[in-house]
Amino acid sequence: MNLKIKHIAVMKKEVIESLKIKKDGIYIDSTFGMGGHSSLILEKIGKRGKLYSFDKDPYSVFIGKKIQDKRFSILHENFSNILNYTQYNNIAGKVNGILFDLGISSLQIENKQRGFSFKKNGPLDMRMNQNSGISAADWLSKSSIDEISYVLKKFGEERFSKKIAYSIKNYQKKQKIKNTFELVNIIKKSIPYNKFKHSAKRTFQAIRIYINQELKEIQIGLENSLKILKPGGRLLVISFHSLEDRIVKHFMLKNSQKAIVPYSMPITEKKINQLKKCKIKIIDRILPTHQEIIENPRSRSSILRIAELKT
Repeated sequence: MNLKIKHIAVMKKEVIESLKIKKDGIYIDSTFGMGGHSSLILEKIGKRGKLYSFDKDPYSVFIGKKIQDKRFSILHENFSNILNYTQYNNIAGKVNGILFDLGISSLQIENKQRGFSFKKNGPLDMRMNQNSGISAADWLSKSSIDEISYVLKKFGEERFSKKIAYSIKNYQKKQKIKNTFELVNIIKKSIPYNKFKHSAKRTFQAIRIYINQELKEIQIGLENSLKILKPGGRLLVISFHSLEDRIVKHFMLKNSQKAIVPYSMPITEKKINQLKKCKIKIIDRILPTHQEIIENPRSRSSILRIAELKT
């Protein structure tokens, strides 16, 4: 594992300011990555403060365990399981802030052995946790044209999904696709050249999201955050593509508005009042500055959304 990979955390200043950190507060970084945001939170909390970081990638957890700080704990967990951890440790409903930094980290994309990048040749894996689940190569091998086409369309919004799926299965009649460049070449031969966007970008995104069940994880994590935060606690989410941001935006809008209860519905007045109560208040939507995009091009598509659990 290459620990010299440089990773720049996105919108660091905006994240720290938006968390409204209290010295003795409890905070959760649900996607530790290479620790960029976690290290900044640790700088702000006091001796009685606590930071719990999570990551499904064992390499990120390995990095996190190098931090020797009694205020800090890192766990090898999907962020959809954070609620179980907080309940077991009696901090559910007591957390002052949760950060979800979605997508993949430099630790994953820069390591060609992980198979995330269409610009580096390596085993076609794409699992964030290589100790569980099925690799991209094995999934492509066992899936039908229709299954592959559906994933590319749904999770990559790839309009040539059928053509690419057909080419993949046609190639596999002779041999299994084992590395990233094999898949890239198949895609390039299947669809028209686009000088503005790499031909394989949407396909790689789609397969990665499906293999790691990323959108399902996001939905569960967001819903659970309402049970983890204390009243007045902050929820911060950084998304990097439209599929992620759509889920986050919809979640925040849904929980910041009063439910519409039909007049004739047989329901108690107490339940009606509960349904009509807004759960969160939307605080802001922040985009990276021009200077940050220059210094960190990967921040270009990022969006930071901030909400607060209502008291």
